[in-house]
Amino acid sequence: MPKNLLEQLREMTVVVADTGDIQAIETFKPRDATTNPSLITAAAQMPQYQGIVDDTLKGARQSLGKEAAASQVASLAFDRLAVSFGLKILEIIEGRVSTEVDARLSYDTEGTIAKAREIIAQYEAAGISKERVLIKIAATWEGIQAAAVLEKEGIHCNLTLLFGLHQAIACAEAGVTLISPFVGRILDWYKKDTGRDSYPPAEDPGVLSVTQIYNYYKKFGYKTEVMGASFRNIGEITELAGCDLLTIAPSLLSELQSTEGDLERKLDPTKAANASIEKIAMDKATFDRMHVENRMASEKLSEGIDGFTKALETLEKLLATRLAYLEG
Repeated sequence: MPKNLLEQLREMTVVVADTGDIQAIETFKPRDATTNPSLITAAAQMPQYQGIVDDTLKGARQSLGKEAAASQVASLAFDRLAVSFGLKILEIIEGRVSTEVDARLSYDTEGTIAKAREIIAQYEAAGISKERVLIKIAATWEGIQAAAVLEKEGIHCNLTLLFGLHQAIACAEAGVTLISPFVGRILDWYKKDTGRDSYPPAEDPGVLSVTQIYNYYKKFGYKTEVMGASFRNIGEITELAGCDLLTIAPSLLSELQSTEGDLERKLDPTKAANASIEKIAMDKATFDRMHVENRMASEKLSEGIDGFTKALETLEKLLATRLAYLEG
């Protein structure tokens, strides 16, 4: 019986579910799962997860006591909610869950370090080893420096909102566990900038970016894992078959599962090792220069941080409203 594309992909790439929807994770049973503020905010508004939200709010009230202001309770619950979803996800999957640091700390190295330690402490208090958690941090220079400190403490990081080779190199030099280059968002930018409606998968700018990063890492022996993210279609996914990991939304996982055909491995460490690639020495000055020169990366990083910040603000309001309802 012929295998579907998802089955074949799993033979060469670790498949990760990009969702906060626990039912979807139960359906596709990925090894790992990733969440972000937008996904958690969306999941928190689904009726089937109201219990997680309510339990988190009640736990925050219990921690702070009856005298605490409602705003304080909602704020603590907000800090805990992503971990609450993470704990539920870890009951289903065998591997790791990625939980994101507050996007408003993206340019604050010390704040990011402190928040990451808090998140890990919450997981450990619930009996989860830090080996099963990846702390998601935006790939700003400040975020990458925070990740370098955390990795030395044994706290593993997933650097997100990554759009350029300069970000990827800085992450690898910092000893980051994993990076998440955003394929679809890169495509979105190029379509808008050029006025083109589409690109063939092999010419997709997001695919080309991840391929470049993957080949650079394998050429120079970096241990940092590459996890392509933010896909718009299954063509982008099949062009990156062989990547270390791919984190895929449930709708695209379903499409891969229902599609048959031969899946060719496109990314291969042996081929990358023999590629002609020049090594780039990375420091802050080089990072800043390359970031300014890469208009797409500059714009998409700022836009991504703004988008996650707005999602967090929406979540804070949702929790405050729900707390008011619960407390009458």
